Amino acid sequence: MPIELTSQYLSLEEFEILLNTKEPLVLSQELKEGIQSCRAYLDQKVANSEQLIYGVNTGFGSLCDTAISTADLEELQRNLVCSHACGIGEEVPQEIVRRMLLLKVLGLSKGASGVQLETIERLLFFFNNRIYPVVYQQGSLGASGDLAPLAHLSLPLIGEGDVYLDNQKISAADLNKKFNLKPLILKSKEGLALLNGTQFMSAYASYAVDKSYRLFEGFNQVAALSIEAYDARKEPFAANVNEIRNQVGQIRVATWFRSQLEGSQIMEQAKAHVQDPYSFRCIPQVHGATLDTIDHAAQIVTREINAVTDNPTVFPDDDQVVSAGNFHGQPLALILDFLAIAMAEMGSISERRTYKLISGTRGLPAFLVQNPGLNSGLMITQYTSASIVSQNKQLCTPASVDTIDSSNGQEDHVSMGANAATKLYRVLDNCQKVLAIELIHAAQGLEFRRPLQAAVWTEELYAQFRAVVPALDTDRILAADMAKSVAFIQQYIQHD
Repeated sequence: MPIELTSQYLSLEEFEILLNTKEPLVLSQELKEGIQSCRAYLDQKVANSEQLIYGVNTGFGSLCDTAISTADLEELQRNLVCSHACGIGEEVPQEIVRRMLLLKVLGLSKGASGVQLETIERLLFFFNNRIYPVVYQQGSLGASGDLAPLAHLSLPLIGEGDVYLDNQKISAADLNKKFNLKPLILKSKEGLALLNGTQFMSAYASYAVDKSYRLFEGFNQVAALSIEAYDARKEPFAANVNEIRNQVGQIRVATWFRSQLEGSQIMEQAKAHVQDPYSFRCIPQVHGATLDTIDHAAQIVTREINAVTDNPTVFPDDDQVVSAGNFHGQPLALILDFLAIAMAEMGSISERRTYKLISGTRGLPAFLVQNPGLNSGLMITQYTSASIVSQNKQLCTPASVDTIDSSNGQEDHVSMGANAATKLYRVLDNCQKVLAIELIHAAQGLEFRRPLQAAVWTEELYAQFRAVVPALDTDRILAADMAKSVAFIQQYIQHD
């Protein structure tokens, strides 16, 4: 049964439901009427006034004062889409392109962009039939909208470019033949409405927030297993010491760990050591700070998925077409950089726990293997983790502190949010690998705590993992174990 899109303000959870539904999405009658009313107003405005309106009857960027004749307005919009399709580099993953399509529909359907109803419904047709235009990662400055990526997203609407259908790349021309579609004829402002906007950045941002929450949960659960394997103390997770700090994320993390570790024989046994290293003792503080950051990023992204971000913006009731800067990606650029740093720190402290587990202390053998020397055990898996963590540090250099003039200085401050977005995507992928390596070490460490039992939830994670990756008795090729662990984590954090 079709799911109706309305003017309702969407939460990120609701957005994810729409994104993952197998039911077709349709526009409500209310949205259709608003879209048509806005388009009719713009047509009337152009027909009855000689006023120059940016992007409607003028050129673009620094050509904003160049008038375009009424007879050329449709050609102007087609030229815009074609000329701005200047993306390069790796292709954007289809899971991100799907988000771009939905976000573009949501933004244009608010009746403030002046597009035809047919244009939005064609985007919905792509979304519903899992038709994903080929988009490239490089080319957007994160201001004036994500011009190049959104141009590639829009090319198939006018019968140009390529798409993926059932994971097969085909031309837009072949797509039109298959579905008996005709290329759209864009009316005044439509090309600009399609290209202006933050949907490339916000697609990555919405993905990143969802992925970060899932990875965060995974890091906590694997850290609990590491705590047991390392025979760490429980006092750093006590309510009193964490509540006195007054940091919300820290308090939530400590509360979760107290519950997670309850009933563990390992945690309750007498300890020979007075303190644990920071990577164990400061989990509430470090993990909690990241949780606060994800929550902040979620708030900004929620606003953005409900926003109109193209330019100019059309207000029929006010009889105004306003040229402003809602396409500027600064709100997203800052939180994309911030989230990359926060998640990289989760990977960093994870790698330190991995390192401690192979150090030959706390009654554990060196490199977590019997007969170390003859066997190298998990020595080099930590090297791999360290390499990935180091790369994340390099990727966390902020993109949003940079700006480069474009369009003859008319666009003289840009956010570079698109680069922040693609960097963050790589950071999250790296974090998943680092987490998978910690899991290998934590599970192996638990082997040496037997016959003591860990907490129920910890034992459950251990048992699920051992069904995929067996314990290490003697040296073997560990690349296969790491690949299996990455796949395990990927599936484990996807549960809802």
